[in-house]
Amino acid sequence: MIDIWRKRFILSDSDQPTSLVDIRPTEERYGVLDPKTFDAIETEALFETVDHTRTETGRLALYRSFANPQQDAQVLQQKQAALREIESNAPLREALEQWVQGAVIGEKSLQYLLYGEFAGGLATDDPGSRTDKLEFGGFGYKQYRDGTQFVVDWVEGSRNIPRPQSPYLCTLLDAVQEFAESRTYALIQGPVYTANGKFKNRKEKKAFDLYSRFRPSLLKLLPTFIFFAASYGILFFFDVLMPQFSASYISYGILALTAPVFPIILLAMGATDRDAIIYPLRKLFRESPELARTLEVLGLVDELLAFYRYGQTHAGAKVLPDILDDKQHRLIVSQARNPLLIKTINDYVPNDIHLDVAGRVLIITGPNSGGKTAYCKTVAQIQLLGQIGCYIPAAQGQLVPVEHIYYQVPDPGQLSAAMGRFGHELKRTREIFFNATARSLVVLDELSEGTTFEEKMTISEYILKGFHQLGASTLLVTHNHELCELLQKDGIGRYLQVEFATQGPTHRLIAGVSKVSHADRVASAIGFSQQDVEAHLQRQLEASQE
Repeated sequence: MIDIWRKRFILSDSDQPTSLVDIRPTEERYGVLDPKTFDAIETEALFETVDHTRTETGRLALYRSFANPQQDAQVLQQKQAALREIESNAPLREALEQWVQGAVIGEKSLQYLLYGEFAGGLATDDPGSRTDKLEFGGFGYKQYRDGTQFVVDWVEGSRNIPRPQSPYLCTLLDAVQEFAESRTYALIQGPVYTANGKFKNRKEKKAFDLYSRFRPSLLKLLPTFIFFAASYGILFFFDVLMPQFSASYISYGILALTAPVFPIILLAMGATDRDAIIYPLRKLFRESPELARTLEVLGLVDELLAFYRYGQTHAGAKVLPDILDDKQHRLIVSQARNPLLIKTINDYVPNDIHLDVAGRVLIITGPNSGGKTAYCKTVAQIQLLGQIGCYIPAAQGQLVPVEHIYYQVPDPGQLSAAMGRFGHELKRTREIFFNATARSLVVLDELSEGTTFEEKMTISEYILKGFHQLGASTLLVTHNHELCELLQKDGIGRYLQVEFATQGPTHRLIAGVSKVSHADRVASAIGFSQQDVEAHLQRQLEASQE
């Protein structure tokens, strides 16, 4: 059986729930995507496009897939098989939809139990306006009842789902049933017996154990009975046993003095239950790997259903690419469209992607606004979509999962007087090069800017040859056709150029190297050609002579 589980579950074992910020790549913690690449390829926008999840747990699972996609080809193959089964098996899909929908409200109650702060008192209000903490009135009884009941209902609801055929879905549903046999679930299901900070469930408690049963309610039967029995005893003593003293008024006086004590006793018991039982129990639940895995199931099922819904929104071609298990990256796609731009451009021009062992270096030339950057982002985004197990907007495709995706773009916001643009960009290229492998996808938007032409040629040449030797799939966007000619002499690379028609670029990439400058056309299009400059100066001269 293939291990489909992540090393880090969605359920947080700290005192704060997991958020999208916790999952986002950072300089200290990242996997396939480093934070610069995460931003450069518009991962957040791609996530929002695909996000058709119903639950917060599903949303976090999907975001985690984008932030750190799966690298294991066999897991991806099983995930795709599960998605195909959901697509083709309507009864199974409807049962899963109903199961997930049932968790939409309930998962919040579990979050309130696991991460809430209970201020005491008789109120049990909804969480306050503070964003850093979940604060409630009361002692947590309501949150405990609602949170544990959600888990029980959700686990029992899994028994109504038809048995799937795909191993991935079977593994997920089996994990829920395994959880149903765990000690953690027995405590959640109740009853819970407690003594001296220790807890036992129904199976663990022996007949003569001095453990008391925890009842998640402020009104306790035994203390309430004792209090009212004592009150009746006071009345009985003075009214019946001591009538000769005519002191019945004393009993009522004592009752008047002790009546306010009852709610104080209740509040004290509530605080004790909260601090000695509810807080320790919920810490046990938060740290339970069985519960964490079960909530992982909710997220992963909701993620699969989100992929299905995302696929249903596509008017054009979509496909689950063939996942290949190889030591070197490969990405071959027919009629690929950009998953973000097709939402706003109905007649988006598709292009093929061909990155394999023989053509692992791809150099793209042509003027600005011709589609070079859109093509490079399409490559990275399609790799990412395929590597999370989702559909890609294309006619067909195949890919090898990458260990890293790197996308280098100019970053003027990080410039400093000590290093300058050239130094910053070269430092970023160095970072990428020394971390790239044969199973990496690298996109370089220009190289060695900010230096002389001769130095740019020399540095760009040895960098591209270095990436070629590494075996990484490497895309370079450049206007430098001289560099292309140098690399072509050594038989390195495939070459694409922006196709132009009479009216301008077609946004289709064709074989070849662009050597024609379209600067005049671009300048004219934005009103800054030589004629525009001369006309402006002439108008200024005429105005000054008037």
